[in-house]
Amino acid sequence: MLEVGNVSLQFGGRVLFKDVSLSFLKGNCYGIIGANGAGKSTFLKILSGEIEPTAGEVFRDKKERMSILKQDQNAFNTYSAVDTVMLGFPKIKQLRAELDALYAKPDFDEKDGIKAADMESEYAELGGYESEANARSLLNALGIKEHKQDVLMKDLDSKLKVKVLLAQALFGNPDILILDEPTNNLDAVASHWLENFLFNFENTVIIVSHDRHFLNKVCTRILDVDYGKISMFVGNYDFWYESSQLVLKQSKDENAKKENRMKELQEFIARFSANASKSKQATSRKKELEKITLEDLKPSSRRYPFIDFKFEKDLGQDVLSLQALKKKQLIPSLSLSIHRGEKIAILSDSSQRITTLFEILMGTKTQDEGTFKWGITVTPTYLPQDNSEFFKERMHLVDWLRPYSKDQTESYLRGWLGRMLFSGEEALKPVTVLSGGEKVRCMFARMMLTAGNVLLMDEPTNHLDLEAITALNKGMIQYKGVILFTSHDHELLATVANRIIYLTEDKVYDKRMTYDEFIDWAEQEGIF
Repeated sequence: MLEVGNVSLQFGGRVLFKDVSLSFLKGNCYGIIGANGAGKSTFLKILSGEIEPTAGEVFRDKKERMSILKQDQNAFNTYSAVDTVMLGFPKIKQLRAELDALYAKPDFDEKDGIKAADMESEYAELGGYESEANARSLLNALGIKEHKQDVLMKDLDSKLKVKVLLAQALFGNPDILILDEPTNNLDAVASHWLENFLFNFENTVIIVSHDRHFLNKVCTRILDVDYGKISMFVGNYDFWYESSQLVLKQSKDENAKKENRMKELQEFIARFSANASKSKQATSRKKELEKITLEDLKPSSRRYPFIDFKFEKDLGQDVLSLQALKKKQLIPSLSLSIHRGEKIAILSDSSQRITTLFEILMGTKTQDEGTFKWGITVTPTYLPQDNSEFFKERMHLVDWLRPYSKDQTESYLRGWLGRMLFSGEEALKPVTVLSGGEKVRCMFARMMLTAGNVLLMDEPTNHLDLEAITALNKGMIQYKGVILFTSHDHELLATVANRIIYLTEDKVYDKRMTYDEFIDWAEQEGIF
């Protein structure tokens, strides 16, 4: 069991949370949610012992093993993928080394034999004899095939490194499993496998994630970091959302009733306090008024940007055609037509494949073979996954946004920045100091001002918190133009896309169906 007692965390004058007392029980999966900067990942670090709380204590049974998803992809560069996974349970490796050293003793005696037998028993109990096979099984399940499993980490693609580190955290059936954004950069197959793994995991899981579908699938409890505290809700993410909205509505309604009653009492007192025949009633109402207290509704740390993609130029029926378009080792011969009304999720076993396709369509890269043609009514607007080129010059936000707007006045530009949660002095922040999520929100403002009738979006949820993802999801659903996009966010894919294109090195699968329908079809066909 893992418990926190009266834990508080404060940085300078800022209190992230105060007097938090929680118990984490075996068999439950706890999803931690909250706005960016609320303290979710910091709370995980307190639980793992990486940082100390300002006040309070963390209690954990020393016999229980805690496993944590590592974030440093370069920490295991000198190890193979399979060895990196097994390092997730260092006790096994340590015991094996001690046993080997013991057996290598030139004067190995009876006492050493007894000690070795005890160690062999412990090694077997921990699963040491099956450890390599189990590690390879985890890698296989996450899509890392045998020929990659003995490759050094430094020679692996970053997408594969993420999977290896995830396998390392899962390895050896830990008693407490702590995962910070485990679905980041995972493909659909790996995410689906992880959902099933955690659903059947019998010990304690604690997760920070911005993936709503994932939280709904695996979580039995939600920890909401907001209002300077951490509140626990029984159920998954959707249940938390409905419950929290209901609690907030009830509090507001109760305050409204109290305010109406206070107004009635004040009017009666003002009218009859000087009337001798009514003085007793007026006094009684004064006492009632003094007893009424309004509930203190603190402002939430959650803020939702306003994302609403619109365009002025009507879109014709023919939007884009590709004829045998090819990029060696990345894009197979691709021929297709895209029409008005389509919102297409482009998926692949390689994110580089999709990024390259988008860059070819936007003219920043060239294909090796084939052609493509945009419709004459099309005005495409592109959101790249890597937006660093847009934020190199040192200027404040208002000036950064100005080139994309017809109206150059500062008040107009500040209004757009306000939609993206940059209000007041924040609108004058230098763009070079923006966080990843802030840069993406700026790119959304740019896209809305340029008003394209076709949107190309490469991993648009990267760096965003749940509130911004929710706003983006709504904006993409309501958009009347054509969207070509890729994402690892299941909810976004399931609620936006009406056509799926899946690219491998040598094949193209093109299906007019929802994302969930495509996943079922692909599994039945053995494509995944």
